[in-house]
Amino acid sequence: MASQSIDKKTVQAPINSGFGPMTTAQEALGKRDLTGKVAIVTGGSSGIGLDITKVLAGAGATVVVPVLPSLMAEAKTNVAGLPKVELEPMDLIDPASIDAFAKKFIASGRPLHMLINNAGILGAPLRRDARGYESQLAINHLGHYQLTARLWPALKKANGARIAAVSSFAHHMGAVDFDDPNYEHREYSRMGAYGQSKSAVSLFVVALDKRAKAQNVRAFAVHPGVIPNTNLGYDLDPAMRPQFTLDKDGMPVGTDMGVPYKATSQGAATSIWCATSPQLDGMGGVYCQDCDIAVANPADSKSNGGVWPWAIDPELAEKLWTLSEKLTGVKFEF
Repeated sequence: MASQSIDKKTVQAPINSGFGPMTTAQEALGKRDLTGKVAIVTGGSSGIGLDITKVLAGAGATVVVPVLPSLMAEAKTNVAGLPKVELEPMDLIDPASIDAFAKKFIASGRPLHMLINNAGILGAPLRRDARGYESQLAINHLGHYQLTARLWPALKKANGARIAAVSSFAHHMGAVDFDDPNYEHREYSRMGAYGQSKSAVSLFVVALDKRAKAQNVRAFAVHPGVIPNTNLGYDLDPAMRPQFTLDKDGMPVGTDMGVPYKATSQGAATSIWCATSPQLDGMGGVYCQDCDIAVANPADSKSNGGVWPWAIDPELAEKLWTLSEKLTGVKFEF
């Protein structure tokens, strides 16, 4: 991973990277050697996260994967045989669990070169954590906000770290409702709440990169694409889940809003690109898809790609930062 000492002005517009929607994670990495680098990949033992873990570990990186305690046995099976992969218990909906995981990593004294906030839930019925917070916001954004804050000393120590935070095209379904983020006074919408949480992820990246770049840490939001053959949508009714078949090579066949489905290896590509590509040296604070910076859409856009204003607006990003500090009680120690 190249040095990020040059601070270029990043614009929310494609840079013509040469990659595309069908690029795989291995292709996005290329022949880069990650020996000596350390990564943390939430959700890194299944779905697209497992492909991220495989590619990083295969290139020589040490990959630490936080795992729900109830899924530890399955995770051990999934990563068996991968070099330099460490599994540690953590639950993103449990603040004490996040702190325990981060405390152990910080105590190891290692720098953290790549943090990939990949784990998440989709379309959950109304559930609340112990604090009363809506579960999709709590897991997809607030848990990762807290984790990133607690890992900040190790990110700073890496002197050139990158953070790739998985958002989603679904952010167009819901901006952050700053008056009622936890659905205490409005009717609950499964997909509206998911969209809100992914808008929050993108806004978090905008505010974080603004603060972190002075310490040579850059952050990127990622839309991985639609990957139908993962367990992300286990909470959805069967009729709402993607309908697909597999071709002779095991690739999913089908489309969502006219956009072809991706395999997990392709869904992992943009996170790998954001975490490692020298094409992004000196850049940050942007929303990416298909291994490129995405197009910025107008608010009334009917596009099936790109990013909407409420997910990249700097003023909304500052409001989210303040809200995140309030809801979690956690502040970054810059």
